[in-house]
Amino acid sequence: MTYLAPTVSLVTGRRFLARVCVLIVSLQAAAASAVEPGKYFGAIPSEKPEWFKESFLEFEEDVAEASASGKRVMLYFHQENCPYCARLVEENFTDPDLRSYIQQNFDGISLNMWGDREVVSIGGRDFTEKTFAAALKVQYTPTLLFLDENGKTVLRLNGYYPPEDFRAALEYVAQKRETSVSFSQYRLEQLGADGGKLIDEDFFLQERDLAKLIANSDKPLAVYFESTDCAECQTMHQRILQDKATRKLVLQANNVQFDVASNQMLTTPAGKKLGARQWAQELGIGYTPSLVFFDTAGEEVMRIDGFLKTFHFQSVYAYVLEKAYLQEPEFQRYISARADHIRESGFDTDIWGYESFHD
Repeated sequence: MTYLAPTVSLVTGRRFLARVCVLIVSLQAAAASAVEPGKYFGAIPSEKPEWFKESFLEFEEDVAEASASGKRVMLYFHQENCPYCARLVEENFTDPDLRSYIQQNFDGISLNMWGDREVVSIGGRDFTEKTFAAALKVQYTPTLLFLDENGKTVLRLNGYYPPEDFRAALEYVAQKRETSVSFSQYRLEQLGADGGKLIDEDFFLQERDLAKLIANSDKPLAVYFESTDCAECQTMHQRILQDKATRKLVLQANNVQFDVASNQMLTTPAGKKLGARQWAQELGIGYTPSLVFFDTAGEEVMRIDGFLKTFHFQSVYAYVLEKAYLQEPEFQRYISARADHIRESGFDTDIWGYESFHD
């Protein structure tokens, strides 16, 4: 009995010291993992032009009033602090020639894609701005819809178009060209006529049987449609695709490239044999560069068909690679959550730059 007390005391002391050591290590690990959140850059506020129509958002009335004045309706979906919306306002809507052309031919109506104002659509259905945007599957801001005299959408622009491309879209609608030619045919006649070469990348596959490529791979497919005389294509290759984090995402997909002016034969994901230009027209490509994404079943799941910078370009790839579209159909909600996650990991997020701050 004389030896039991010291033995128990020694064991208890050792256990206590062990617990203290574990606690210290845990506290040190917790302190090390307490990452300071990253910063958010690139948000740019903007206001709709003062010459836009002050609409009650009853679109049958708006269409009738525009038609009586020899104009058409242009619906402009935006959101707060959207830098692409700011560029549309600051560059396109303030350009004297573009502004004059719009005012002569269109009634512009502004809609906040997250707004709560009441909307009465063509046909008399009631919405709010945000439910109307969701019903129309607005994925990018700005998104512009051009309505004809019957309230039918004759052209939709998903994202920002630089002034020259925007002018072509305005002229197509104002001249009522939709009665004789699709916008894709109209634009592709103007693109890629110089006979030059596209900018190549080492990750572009040379396979032209896309149905076979999809069948033999568990990766999604990204199809790049480009033209040779294309400033934004150059920017994509020289700035966006040189970014380390962007390239890491791109390499997780199968990527192929086509010239929208080419008659090069291919087999589409649906197994149809036709030329690249014809396929671009069937897909409705009206802007270069455009990317169309297909899942492993050969179904289109997402596309880029407007001007994007690095963060949003990356986010489209991530959205497709993660199959996030199956749970989150609203891309804007997805990219907001992605930006939050990046910042929570301690990295800055710049939605209007060309460089990433994360791997």
